[in-house]
Amino acid sequence: METIKTLVKYTLIGIAAAFIVIYFTQTNLIKDNSSTVTFNEISLDDAHDLAHEAHQNQQGIASYSVAVKSASPSVVNIYTAKVISQQKPKLFNDPLFKHFFGDGAQSVPRKRLETSLGSGVIISEQGYILTNNHVVEGADEIQIALKDGRNTEAAIIGTDPESDLAVLKITLSDIPSITLGQSKVSEIGDVVLAIGNPFGVGQTVTMGIVSATGRDRLGLNTFEDFIQTDAAINPGNSGGALVNAFGHLIGINTAIFSSSKGSQGIGFAIPIDNAKKITEEIITHGHVIRGWIGIEIQNITNELAESFGLSDTSGVIVAGMLNNGPANLAGLRPGDIIKKINGIDIVDGKHAIKLISLSKPGNTISVELLRNGAELTKRVTTSQRPIIKKP
Repeated sequence: METIKTLVKYTLIGIAAAFIVIYFTQTNLIKDNSSTVTFNEISLDDAHDLAHEAHQNQQGIASYSVAVKSASPSVVNIYTAKVISQQKPKLFNDPLFKHFFGDGAQSVPRKRLETSLGSGVIISEQGYILTNNHVVEGADEIQIALKDGRNTEAAIIGTDPESDLAVLKITLSDIPSITLGQSKVSEIGDVVLAIGNPFGVGQTVTMGIVSATGRDRLGLNTFEDFIQTDAAINPGNSGGALVNAFGHLIGINTAIFSSSKGSQGIGFAIPIDNAKKITEEIITHGHVIRGWIGIEIQNITNELAESFGLSDTSGVIVAGMLNNGPANLAGLRPGDIIKKINGIDIVDGKHAIKLISLSKPGNTISVELLRNGAELTKRVTTSQRPIIKKP
């Protein structure tokens, strides 16, 4: 009898222990899945090998159907809707109008439903979708249409207006996800395919080449580092995939250079290497973490260079700063000319902002500057760059 009691006792203890382990394991899994993302990604070495093989074969290939079949199921159509409150006509404020019609005509604001479309790319089997911020900005409802015919609502996980990226999430079974490539391996002349939903006609594939890499100073975003391509990108393609000849995602189609709002052979895509880092930070932190030192900067024109007695226009002028901000506390002053950050020569304001942003909050950067002709070096501890929230 005593043996049976002992056996039952230890059995119950074992069941309780197993329950505790399962409970906390499941709890941790749920927690991890909510703050981490897993990618199907080709390694850098494999990307180099494939690129070398493609460069060796200059004959080209007759069809890119294999690449399209691999990538296209992961490219989705995004339909957004938002309610717009229309401003009342100025006529309603006219005293004569009020005299005849009273104030009742303007008591209820008129509203209308505005819809738009774009594209997105499923980058994880967990249901994460990468697209442009401008595709979903201000949306009250977001519908996702997969190539296999399924439709579902999407939730916004986070956005980064300064790079024009947004991360959405859907909840479905058997979610197709694209294979991420290595955009740093891409070279000018490489064949690329743009996949998206231009003009709402349905999923479309266009082909071109990489026309340039590292394009910036276009005035599109705060942080720019675009792949330029002549693959046709039209309205509705925004947020879609730019893939290489193997069907690997190397960029998120973002903008076109056009006076007619149509494709003119100059399109821009955000490299996946950059987009992946931003995606991970949005999913983990809810926003992108960037360094900031609290200064307003101004580019140096030829006139300013002459007035300051400078030999060239490299560097930036500190036009203003936040009181008790990082730069102010480190001893910088308005009128200082920043020439280098962490030993790197400053080209212009965008370059300076980018270098500062790369330093995580709490880290220290070296700022070399000129003040009244004298060379100085200041050590500045960065803070978190304020998060931009558009109304």
